[in-house]
Amino acid sequence: MQNQQLYDIAIIGGGISSSVFTSSHIKNGFSGKLAIIENGRNLGGRSSTRYSQINNGWELNHGSPNLNICNKKNNQLLKTFIQELLDEEIIQQDTSEFIELNEDYIPSKIDSDFHSGTNYIPRTSMSELAKNIISYNNLRNQVDYFFETLIFKLDFKDNRWILTSKNGYEINSKFLICSSNLILHKRSLDIMKISQTPLRKAIPIYKDKKLDKIINLLNQQNYIKRLTFMIYTNSYYDYKDDYKKKYRYFILNNVFEEKYKFERIIFQRQKNNKLGIVIHTRNNEFINEYFQNKNIKLFKKNLLLKFNQIFQNQPHINKIIDYQDISIMKWRASQPSGIGIPENLQVCESHNIAFCGDWIGNEGFGRMEGAILSALNLSHKINKLF
Repeated sequence: MQNQQLYDIAIIGGGISSSVFTSSHIKNGFSGKLAIIENGRNLGGRSSTRYSQINNGWELNHGSPNLNICNKKNNQLLKTFIQELLDEEIIQQDTSEFIELNEDYIPSKIDSDFHSGTNYIPRTSMSELAKNIISYNNLRNQVDYFFETLIFKLDFKDNRWILTSKNGYEINSKFLICSSNLILHKRSLDIMKISQTPLRKAIPIYKDKKLDKIINLLNQQNYIKRLTFMIYTNSYYDYKDDYKKKYRYFILNNVFEEKYKFERIIFQRQKNNKLGIVIHTRNNEFINEYFQNKNIKLFKKNLLLKFNQIFQNQPHINKIIDYQDISIMKWRASQPSGIGIPENLQVCESHNIAFCGDWIGNEGFGRMEGAILSALNLSHKINKLF
């Protein structure tokens, strides 16, 4: 089925970089029509919230829990954008407690990749952040959304892009932006069961030197796998102390992470006043253990055993005796690692295609700051070029 609309810009991916680009570009004077194409059920990407259908009323941020902005180079675009979000009351400074857990069981406040610079949280849930970033500038309804739409085929004909989804739906656009790099990354071969990445098939080797460089560099870029375990506690479970803020962050230092296989543990106070707990792991051994384990009940029991051992001498956190539910989120590509794509390769003018996301190698590579900065820079570049 073909969509009759010819879009001025189509964006693959509905994460933070996609929403920032869209909002920024409209603010910068773009008056055309955009399409955002997302494989998931909503905007947000790795900044998402689990709204449980089984556990009614719960909202657990199970991806990136906040925004940490360093802006070491004092980038004015980034500085202005963050201030706009504050002024529009889309985000607020995160003053939650952030504690390191170590082998001595002595909690201490630290700086880390998750707590660098200034931390911000949305005034609503993380899943609403991307939508709100777009909404405050999309006053003329210039954006169409295509959810649960996986693009697996691309064609570039007559200076236009034809995007075909897995279910045969076609979207046409004058310009293509990839905020997700799945269509040009080697991991798409296994996910889509194809022999050649969609972008490589659309633009053969030697047709575009910039694209060739990007694809070659991406072959050297990997992604960190993660699992997040969402614990829905019973109504009687609470802190040992009288901590009142919505979030509380615990990060395990390297020795502790190696011992217990957990990376960080985040407590989230719910509207129903219950405590939700999200455990992040990036330990390949532990992830493989989960996928190979046929007794999920036993696996969850061991998960709680580790949790209780970690906090057994900790003055703030109680042992979990029982719980309402535990759900699990699998992140195949939670964070890029290795080499970042140089910013000077971000726009390929000869084929009307450009890129943004935390996989672009600028400040904040691999974090939300990098995703935001790459999108702001891209809007600025496209305004100059076209």
